[in-house]
Amino acid sequence: MARKETITKNDILNAAFEMARTEGFAQVSARTLAAKAGCSTQPIFRVYKNMEELGDDLFVKAMEFFSVYYEEFPKLNNTPFVNLGLAYIRFSQEEQNLFRLLFLSENRHGKSLYDMLNGKNGAVVREINSAKIFGCKDPSGMFMKMWIFIHGAACMTLTGDYDLQEEDTVKLLEESYNAFQNV
Repeated sequence: MARKETITKNDILNAAFEMARTEGFAQVSARTLAAKAGCSTQPIFRVYKNMEELGDDLFVKAMEFFSVYYEEFPKLNNTPFVNLGLAYIRFSQEEQNLFRLLFLSENRHGKSLYDMLNGKNGAVVREINSAKIFGCKDPSGMFMKMWIFIHGAACMTLTGDYDLQEEDTVKLLEESYNAFQNV
């Protein structure tokens, strides 16, 4: 009779995700993952050909996590790109390791930052359409300007150089949007 599997692919992926989330993706190795999952390395390589294949699944899981995070983020502001900016900046504050994995790593598994941010639900497209409704003459150009600002602010949180309160961030995002309208 075959031995019953006690560690599943999902168990391994969840353990890897928690490690990437709390310790950073660089800390996820076969040995450290096995220790976290409470198994030897054998179950890992039974379900994954190599650690790169696991990394691919981990990246997808992290993207899904960000997508849910953004969709559940309170949308309290009517100015285009403000809610998106707030969610992205807060994600960089609350989930620093996942932010680094998703938005600062060289290997984004063939996805552009735009694709990752837009996600399955069209977050960026909704914001661009909102800017169009608000009378923006170049909504795609507005997105690029706002995105550079938003991404810069989010990256500054990782170095401790961004310590504004949320209401100050909202004001700054609104002012940036209005200033870019006049450029």
